[in-house]
Amino acid sequence: MQLILQNLSGNQTRFIVISVLVTIVLSFSTATFGVLAPVVAMVLGAVVVYTIIIVKNPFVGLMSFLVYYFVVGLVAREIPGFPFGYLIEASYFFIWIAILIKINKSDWKRISNDLCFLFLIWFIISVLQIANPGASARGWLSEIRTSGLDSFMLVPAGFMLFRNYRHLNVFFIIIIACSLFAMLNGVKQLKLGFFPGEQAFLDNNPTHMIWGQLRVFSFYRDAGQFGASQAAFVVLCGVLAFGPFKVWKRLVIGCLALLFFYGMLISGTRGAFFVLIPGAFLAIFLFKNIKVLLSGLSFLILFVAILKFTYIGSGFSYVHRLRSALDPSDPSLNARFVNQESMRNYMEAYPFGGGLGVMGYAGGEYNPGAFLASIPPDSYWVKVWGMYGIVGLTFWFCMMGYIIGKSCGIVWKIRDDGLRVKLIALTASFFGIFICSYGNEVINALPSSAISYLSLVFIFMGPEIDRQISEKCRNNLDHTKTV
Repeated sequence: MQLILQNLSGNQTRFIVISVLVTIVLSFSTATFGVLAPVVAMVLGAVVVYTIIIVKNPFVGLMSFLVYYFVVGLVAREIPGFPFGYLIEASYFFIWIAILIKINKSDWKRISNDLCFLFLIWFIISVLQIANPGASARGWLSEIRTSGLDSFMLVPAGFMLFRNYRHLNVFFIIIIACSLFAMLNGVKQLKLGFFPGEQAFLDNNPTHMIWGQLRVFSFYRDAGQFGASQAAFVVLCGVLAFGPFKVWKRLVIGCLALLFFYGMLISGTRGAFFVLIPGAFLAIFLFKNIKVLLSGLSFLILFVAILKFTYIGSGFSYVHRLRSALDPSDPSLNARFVNQESMRNYMEAYPFGGGLGVMGYAGGEYNPGAFLASIPPDSYWVKVWGMYGIVGLTFWFCMMGYIIGKSCGIVWKIRDDGLRVKLIALTASFFGIFICSYGNEVINALPSSAISYLSLVFIFMGPEIDRQISEKCRNNLDHTKTV
């Protein structure tokens, strides 16, 4: 034994000693507490290993957390009582700790840009809303997580961690794969039934059964979220299917677009229509191709005309519900107009709004009795108006207008065809989500919010990635000439 120890290095000796001590402690713990001890030990070990992975490669950590943002709704429904939502804030903490450890000081200049600056201002405005007497502190704390914190944490993290074209491709693979998983789970709900947590959710949310027909919600917060997200991926994959890629890839992506379209339909969400049409229109415009422009516009006009002026597909209840999005006399639409009219009279006296958390779920939970808490926002635009007032709404609209406008300008100047198509897909889907948020709370809810903010990072990084591609092509050409 002494000879063996002499031949071991210092690190190997420490590893053996630690292993022996852990084994002894675990044995005594198991004898005392039973099977719970090894289970806790395995969980703690997994956490330690995962933490080490995040610190060594924060990009992997951010992408894994992105997957969590997709499935947290499913997990939280099936294991009620555990605060899975707070793990989202914990993920931000872990990512930024890893960034502080891993990133060089010179890399901090990467967050010195207008996108980070705008979301910083919006976060400061959101923080200052704590002084608004219209809402409780608990309501403010509940709401700021989605209204200001997500963008403030994710956008700078994206700029610090995203560096190249490969990162963009990984991002596409993850969000498309997760969205496909969501669609398949939605089909499971429609055809095979529900998990226990899903059934409990449906029992408590009867609006997800219309005319005896299920409005599929998958593992999203509600059917509106699911349908809007699926529509955004119809736009995203539809654009990619026209890119300069291999034929088999374009066929696969085209089939995915059709699957996402089916997922959009079974959600029974009329608001998804307002992701699809604006997103597709912007994508067609950004292609800078007269043939694509004419054929795309013709298809969109034909699609809208069929929904508006014919009864084709009305036998399918989901198509009938989508068609109602174009009916100006729809009772649900008019109810929203009535609510907005009553808000308009009230909001004249509150230019800075009623405060964060005064509307929606937080309003009913933490501000019962408040006038704005009694009005269902049914729209993130209206919710911003109610919480931040006309002053905040004006700034938010100007900020979003600037972001969308600059995104289009960036995409317009990208030279590499493959990169340009991918950035068109991200820009168009983000624009669709923004427009759709007039009818539903979409842009402020995970996973759509995380996808939107990280998409903006890649769009604003477009010129940098474009230069990397050009330099790589130039180096390969110089190498070929040398050989």
